[in-house]
Amino acid sequence: MDSSQRIIWAHGGYRKLRSFQTAQMIYDATVIFCDRFIERSSRTRDQMIQAARSGVQNIAEGSMASATSKKTELKLTGVARASLEELLLDYEDFLRQRGLAMWAKESPEAMAVRREYKSDGSDRSDVSDKSDSYSIRTASAEKAANTLICLINQASFLLGRQIRKLEASFVNEGGFTERLYQARMKSRRSQTSDQSDRSDGSDIER
Repeated sequence: MDSSQRIIWAHGGYRKLRSFQTAQMIYDATVIFCDRFIERSSRTRDQMIQAARSGVQNIAEGSMASATSKKTELKLTGVARASLEELLLDYEDFLRQRGLAMWAKESPEAMAVRREYKSDGSDRSDVSDKSDSYSIRTASAEKAANTLICLINQASFLLGRQIRKLEASFVNEGGFTERLYQARMKSRRSQTSDQSDRSDGSDIER
């Protein structure tokens, strides 16, 4: 069956999305960061870890929901982006409240992280600890927080692009309910046509 004729579209496959991979990297790194720099009794620690986890989980849930609801996928992808924005603010607060420097977008340090991110999976394939590929375990508090800010910005950019594509797809191709209605109408027209053909044939035989 042609993909345009399917009622339930291909779905899942979120593990191959760069946005999911980046969000998962941020989640792992946030757990490490909080273990090192945020008190275990702090409410902020729980909020940061939960926000990072929400980014990952909502991308996955949205991808699976896309089988029957592009609208749900769009909503959950937006929730993932909002969760990462919340986490971004937490890292910015961490730096500001401790009097630590925040890297400018075009600073050499920020640009180095972006170059490293772009080469991820090729030049950095020899990294032994995939759960800490940006060395958050050993970085200073300032470098670790700024590195995560850079990664969150990359994830937010990818999710924003993903949302725009989903919006266009929903507008141009419709949702599950519309496709189901169209399939029903097509089936009814086909049945009506078959009945009409049989009726015409029987008249000729007489």
